[in-house]
Amino acid sequence: MSPAPQWRTSSYSGNNGGACVEVATNLVSLTGAVPVRDSKRPAGDVMAVGREAFSAFVGSVRAGRVSA
Repeated sequence: MSPAPQWRTSSYSGNNGGACVEVATNLVSLTGAVPVRDSKRPAGDVMAVGREAFSAFVGSVRAGRVSA
């Protein structure tokens, strides 16, 4: 049995009226991907983003190349 996702939102999620995504980074070492879902629809679909792609996205947001 695999562990359950431990969903979390960005510390900035309160700045945009709750329109955000949740990620479950606790599964990265097991699956090689980051599960992502819409925080407003927690029972909805989950998208798995590869570790490298997710890391590149977060790096781009932090560097100000894209807005979150």
